Amino acid sequence: MKLSKKKESWKRTDGRDWNELRPISIESGVLPNADGSAYIEMGRNKIIVGVFGPREMHPKHLAKPHTAVLRCRYHMAPFSVDPRRSPAPSRRDTEIGMVMRLALEPAIFLERYPRSSIEVFAEVLQADGGTRCASINASTVALVDAGIPMRDLVASCASGKIDDRIVLDMGDYEDKNGQADIPIAYMPKLERVTLLQMDGVLSPVELEQCVGLGVEGCMKIYEVQREALKKKYGDESKQSQEEE
Repeated sequence: MKLSKKKESWKRTDGRDWNELRPISIESGVLPNADGSAYIEMGRNKIIVGVFGPREMHPKHLAKPHTAVLRCRYHMAPFSVDPRRSPAPSRRDTEIGMVMRLALEPAIFLERYPRSSIEVFAEVLQADGGTRCASINASTVALVDAGIPMRDLVASCASGKIDDRIVLDMGDYEDKNGQADIPIAYMPKLERVTLLQMDGVLSPVELEQCVGLGVEGCMKIYEVQREALKKKYGDESKQSQEEE
């Protein structure tokens, strides 16, 4: 559904158009001690993700006989926000870790690794709103970097409402002062939504607009994820051919 043209001339507090993403960059393979890793900058968010596994499940009584268990740990560093936060994991950290797991599980062939675990660790170094979406984006790239077979990449972005206007990719100010916020995770090739949350109040028409806009944002992020993987593995493949 297209939004009215009057929104095209409206600018947000950071100068973006209503349908414009924050600057985003992703780099894969940044942690040599992890099986897979990625670093993302999305706006002023700075997040690093490490993936370990598949490996034997511990404790063993939590293992599943026909599938792997995906574990996601999300944590905000004490210096990631102002004022400084406690280094102890919070209820919000636990909730977002669960949200990440639910968003990523449909994309992974967990059934190929029975009685195993795949662990994803996301550390927020600097927060600027939308950290759950940025963490999902980086985690997807890190999982591929670890060689985990996936049905599709999972791209995530939030849309919402502020000053009675529908906008894409809400920053920290908009997240705190907006009227509604809708994080979405999406698998573009399969055209499947794996995460849809809502905080605030929207009319049915506004909800449809937000979901459509969020999916458009996910499609743009999907291309950034692909480029990050191409940059690493394309260069490695080229170097291997030159050595031969």
